Amino acid sequence: MSSLVVDLRPLPLASLDDFWDAVAAPCGLPDWFGRNLDAWWDTIGTRGVSEVIDAHEVLVVRATPTGLFAPGNADGVRLAGVFAETDSARLELEP
Repeated sequence: MSSLVVDLRPLPLASLDDFWDAVAAPCGLPDWFGRNLDAWWDTIGTRGVSEVIDAHEVLVVRATPTGLFAPGNADGVRLAGVFAETDSARLELEP
């Protein structure tokens, strides 16, 4: 199985904007990408938005459980939920 691994652990992710900035280049997001959770679902679930992601069976995003992904951060919980809705992408929270 071909995986695209995007390691965001070294980056300080405090907000969804930080997340979109961090994944834009490695995921090949187009300039017109919506930078919202519905657009992310279209990208990882439905596909057809990013040729880079579409060229792989699975997208793996690694991040730390701090900032955006700290326990209780509402935006991080919603973003993690989008990952959980598809088998073609996963979020791995590691120290």
